[in-house]
Amino acid sequence: MGRLFLVNLEGKSYSCKHCKTNLALYDDVVSKSFQSRHGKAYLFSKVVNVYAGKEEDRMMMTGLHTVVDIYCVKCGSYVGWRYEFAFEKNQKYKEGKSVLERYKVWGPDGNNYWVAQEVEAGDSDTDEA
Repeated sequence: MGRLFLVNLEGKSYSCKHCKTNLALYDDVVSKSFQSRHGKAYLFSKVVNVYAGKEEDRMMMTGLHTVVDIYCVKCGSYVGWRYEFAFEKNQKYKEGKSVLERYKVWGPDGNNYWVAQEVEAGDSDTDEA
């Protein structure tokens, strides 16, 4: 295995809950109103230190999207997904943006979001902002 180069973020950031690797800046949050199957999720304009899984079409609450799951580049933990393509015209703003699931990351204040109750529905991406 080669040498691992990580992007260090300065300022308030979200990081992997398993290895504390920086993933996104607080200032890059686009929406905090998303839902995943495990609870809250945030939409970010930019994330770092992740790698993408296989591209797939996924039916979400807001319609069909082509997405890739994203994983922490250091420890390999699943942290969320990235929108590659939105089939609905009013969802195009999500393309190229990433969602981090709050139960998988540490917040900028050092707190971890714990799932209070599991969401019954399948994949979700509600954005009521």
